Amino acid sequence: MKSDDRFSMDFTQGSIMKHLVKFSIPLFLGNILQTLYNTVDSIWVGKFLGPSALAAVSVSFPIIFLLISLVMGITMATTVLVGQYKGAQNYYMIRKTVNTSMFLLTISALVISAAGIWLNKHILKLMNTPVELMEIASGYLNIILAGLIFTFAYNAVSAILRGLGDSRTPLVFLFYTTVINIILDPVFIFGIGPIPKMGVNGAALATVISQAISFFLAANYLNKNNHLFSINIREFRYDKDITIKILKIGLPSGIQQTVVSIGMTAMMAIINTFGSLVVAAWGAASKIDSFAFLPSMSVGLATSSISAQNIGAGKYERVEELLKWASLLSLLISGTITLMIFTIPKLLLSMFTNDINVLMAGAGILKILGVSYIPFGFMWVTNGIIRGAGATFIPMVISIISLWLIRIPLAYYLSFHTALKSNGIWVAISASAILSTLLSYAYYLSGKWKKRVIEEEVNEIKERLVEE
Repeated sequence: MKSDDRFSMDFTQGSIMKHLVKFSIPLFLGNILQTLYNTVDSIWVGKFLGPSALAAVSVSFPIIFLLISLVMGITMATTVLVGQYKGAQNYYMIRKTVNTSMFLLTISALVISAAGIWLNKHILKLMNTPVELMEIASGYLNIILAGLIFTFAYNAVSAILRGLGDSRTPLVFLFYTTVINIILDPVFIFGIGPIPKMGVNGAALATVISQAISFFLAANYLNKNNHLFSINIREFRYDKDITIKILKIGLPSGIQQTVVSIGMTAMMAIINTFGSLVVAAWGAASKIDSFAFLPSMSVGLATSSISAQNIGAGKYERVEELLKWASLLSLLISGTITLMIFTIPKLLLSMFTNDINVLMAGAGILKILGVSYIPFGFMWVTNGIIRGAGATFIPMVISIISLWLIRIPLAYYLSFHTALKSNGIWVAISASAILSTLLSYAYYLSGKWKKRVIEEEVNEIKERLVEE
């Protein structure tokens, strides 16, 4: 199969800083567009349907994250495997990895959608969701969950392309579908012509349709351009060896995401006890918070792809150089964002609400969370290198410690047993983020992550070359 390599990059050669910047920018723009799916919903809902509707949408996010978190490990493992196989120039194994990953994700999407639709009201009750938000949040969730297969499929294609060193192609199609989402949101929320007014449910439907379009556009492009892989359901198949590797890398990361998402659900339960105003303020502040992390997260994702290829090629000296440049880039970005958070928080929040009480409460939340942005950005870099090596167990342990032994107990204690009240929740989030950074860097310094997950295949190739 011929390959269209116009946008894929070989990270084992050339300037690390140039690769990092060139690869991070499309990832950053893509992450912004991905976040805009839910953010645009929140803008329309918060501005025109009121604080209660915004709170209902905000309550739904931890549940969506909970139900898809295990599968996120599969996409991360796919990026690592594809990256290391490309570094080792084993294109046959890239295709096997692609087909196995798509098979696993398709089955997972169908199972999780069914389970989520069945259980979502039970989970909402466990989260202490205010009664007045229950029906709105449940309806929004059902529609989002019904379209999970498109979310999984598109993210799988993006993960594969990142492993190959291509962050541009996913961005192009994500841009198209974000524009479509922006157009469809008011159509389905307010109703136009024969389309009835659907409110919050309309925002969910617009998001699902846009994600479906994004996947089909990307799949059609790849199939027509004869890339290293094609998206053909008849070629999706289970491969035992690849599945074991995916689970070995992805399961700890998936468990970590699950633990984080359950923790988010537990945190949301604490937040919900302070009423609709705090929930709405958190809903608006969390959107800004998500955007604040996007640049550093993008640098971390780029770091993971670059380190995977270099580790696959056995070039560990380039990985050390990568840490230096990625840390500097993350510091510059996080410092700038922190300055904005402390100087213009209300202006940023005004995108989501006109309510003065929500603006005041949200500004307070952002200023407390902003303390953690610089150290958290550094954590994305170290974790990116560690995950690029396929070493995902220790990051999982660190996540469990910081979330369940620090964040949740501290949030509960500070919010219910001190004068901080709800502000204690945000203090606990910042404290746990800083702890995670320190633990991640300590593990990086240990050097115990330095091992290729494709070592067996590399050794087999070397043995065949010697025999020949």
